[in-house]
Amino acid sequence: QVQLVESGGGLVQTGGSLRLSCAASGRTFSSYAMGWFRQAPGKERDVVATISPSGSTTYVPDSMKGRFTISRDNAKSTVYLQMNSLKPEDTAVYYCATGTFTQLRRGLGADYWGQGTQVTVSS
Repeated sequence: QVQLVESGGGLVQTGGSLRLSCAASGRTFSSYAMGWFRQAPGKERDVVATISPSGSTTYVPDSMKGRFTISRDNAKSTVYLQMNSLKPEDTAVYYCATGTFTQLRRGLGADYWGQGTQVTVSS
């Protein structure tokens, strides 16, 4: 069994920052790509950022590039999402996931998902 536990969500004002963390267990963490996704009520799930097993390659959609940064610490089996210059449209539940880099980057799904953490950006 694989467990992914997100933390770090909360309420921030427009222009603020948050750092999300995802702690993994039950899998050889360094062998798998990781990713962050988000979903607002009534909206489709969107890929936010993905990172290769070693951390050498990352992907962030153009709409979030320059504001969001993904990183990982394989020694701690943890992946992070640094979010800066937050906007109200960033409000969503953010989910951590693991799978192949291509699978995650293309938004095709994941092998395992975390429970999600709420991020709310006030205007």
